[in-house]
Amino acid sequence: MASSKKFLCTLGLILLIGTVVDGAGECGRSSPDNEAMRLAPCAGAAQDSTAAVPGGCCTQIKRYSQNPKCLCAILLSDTAKASGVDPEVALTIPKRCNFANRPVGYKCGPYTLP
Repeated sequence: MASSKKFLCTLGLILLIGTVVDGAGECGRSSPDNEAMRLAPCAGAAQDSTAAVPGGCCTQIKRYSQNPKCLCAILLSDTAKASGVDPEVALTIPKRCNFANRPVGYKCGPYTLP
C-alpha cells in the first residue's frame, strides 16, 4: 500500500513538472519577451497614439487579439519597455487596426483595452 502511494505521488510530481515545463506561460511555449520581438513593425504606433499603424503591425497584433493575456504580457514585457513602448498607447493598436473582435475592457495591469 505504501509503495503504491509513493508511486502515485512520484507520478503526480512528474506530470506536474512536465506541465509547467511544457509551456504554461501566457504565450504558451514562447516567452512574452520573445513574442515582443515579432511586434517590431508596431514600434512607432506603440509610442505615438497619432502615428499610423502599419499593416504589418496589424497582421502581427491580430495573432494575439484572441489571447489578451499573451498580448498584455507582451506589451508589459521587459523587451517592450526597453524599446520605448508606452503600454497605454500600445493597447490602442487593436482598436486602431479596426478589429471588431478585439478584447474590449480586458484589464492589462493598470491599463484597460479600449
